[in-house]
Amino acid sequence: MNISQRYAETEVSGMNQVELESRALIKTASRLNQIKENWEKQRGDLNEALDKNRRLWTIIAGSIGDNTSPQPHELRQNLLSLAMFVFKHTLEIVADPKPESLDVLININMNIARGLAEGASTQE
Repeated sequence: MNISQRYAETEVSGMNQVELESRALIKTASRLNQIKENWEKQRGDLNEALDKNRRLWTIIAGSIGDNTSPQPHELRQNLLSLAMFVFKHTLEIVADPKPESLDVLININMNIARGLAEGASTQE
């Protein structure tokens, strides 16, 4: 393991759940954007990036679908609906891949990450 990997692991271990989710959303959005911007060279990486994004949203949906989640019921319902939209849109991209189709997923991830970060900063 190189020094940058050790640093990343140490940095992540000190984060709370909201920070981890926000960072994961940004990371997957950035990867999707990178593929979109370099479509001809990186299109082969699309399915892997979509799968990582889907797995992330599966984790988010699972955590907010739990009745012990501290978020208000309406917020949990909205996020679950958004997760279902992400899953459906991902399947549409797999069926008909186009770089501009990634914009929706990128924007959703970045907006939710921004909201998580803003919520975390108001709780400090």
